[in-house]
Amino acid sequence: MILNKYERMIARRYLLPTRGEGFIFVVAGFSVGAVALGVAALIIVMSVMNGFRAELFDKIVGLNGHAIIQGYEGRLSDWQRIAAAARATPGVNSALPLIEQPLMASANGRVEGILVRGMRMEDIRGNRLIAGNIKSGSLTNVQNGNATVAIGSHLAETLGAFPGSQISLISPEGRDTPIGTVPRIVTYTVGAIFEVGVYDYDKAYVIMPIEDAQSLLMMGNQVGQIEVEVTNPDKVGPILAPLQDVIRGKGILVDWRQLNSALFEALEVERIAMFVVLCIIILVAAFNIASSLIMLVRAKTRDIAILRTMGASRRAMIKIFMTVGLTIGAVGILAGAILGAVFLFFRQGVVDVIQTLTGQNLWDPSVRFLSELPAKSDPIEIAAIILVTLVLTFVATWFPARNAAATDPVQVLRYE
Repeated sequence: MILNKYERMIARRYLLPTRGEGFIFVVAGFSVGAVALGVAALIIVMSVMNGFRAELFDKIVGLNGHAIIQGYEGRLSDWQRIAAAARATPGVNSALPLIEQPLMASANGRVEGILVRGMRMEDIRGNRLIAGNIKSGSLTNVQNGNATVAIGSHLAETLGAFPGSQISLISPEGRDTPIGTVPRIVTYTVGAIFEVGVYDYDKAYVIMPIEDAQSLLMMGNQVGQIEVEVTNPDKVGPILAPLQDVIRGKGILVDWRQLNSALFEALEVERIAMFVVLCIIILVAAFNIASSLIMLVRAKTRDIAILRTMGASRRAMIKIFMTVGLTIGAVGILAGAILGAVFLFFRQGVVDVIQTLTGQNLWDPSVRFLSELPAKSDPIEIAAIILVTLVLTFVATWFPARNAAATDPVQVLRYE
């Protein structure tokens, strides 16, 4: 929208308060604040939702892969051939054998349910979520045959365990006796404590070499499943389709979408719902802009009539008032973007301050899955938020501007 010199001068005067028009300026200020809060809320909420999904996906896939080949009854005997066939499949990056079995752990008189995870030593050290998040101890302490394990931080806290202490793992797969099966109890030394950032994992996982897990569970040379990682997670189904014939009769193939479908679908629904609800805030702000412009038009009716008699066109009036309304919207968008960026940068500090002031735990990892509030801004979504706000501002501004252009100078000046 190109304005000439006098149109710019008038628009600038209408944007600034003059004597007797303080109320209109206050309403315009509230409109700017409402737009800023709406834009900031949308940017913050959408970024947090994106960050939550991305963090969950990275951490869940980082430990469980994009798909698993699960053996019937938790045992996969011909796993070497299946793993080789998986690695030879186009689009597959890796196929790693592992054992995963729920057991019980005991230490310091406390008993907790755990998830034993047996992995090859090179896979343990090559897993960035485990190797990159060691809180105490060292993975070098975890060696095949030395009865040493790595455990999650929340599990260590619950059991009162620390590097060098001992925990006992209790397996129902024990030895047969005349009075029944006696559970198998094996004592291990804690070699390292890790924290991947997902509460359910940090509270349950006990990582050990796969040979020790086979010995503990009396599985011989068998494994429980094969973890598969592909090049494109969104196309995991078509990529792994050729493996169905290889595993038929031996196990089942489950990808990450089937394993976590309820969680990710709930996140997507909540994300869309929050976008729609928060757009209502911007819609209310657009109504405020329309209200302030309507009052401005009423206050400037005599000025508009004089300008029209001096030769100003209807188009010029529309341009002037559209500029005023869009400027209010643009200032609100800029302020909202800055406010959203500042909040996201200090998001965890803000949560901590609110928790301190209220005495409430706003981010309980046992409920929220993750240990910290995540955020990941999407430039396309931010551009969409700005575009939606501009469109709503344009629509709200158009009607008062058109009303100003329709002012009849003869009728106005007759009574002045």
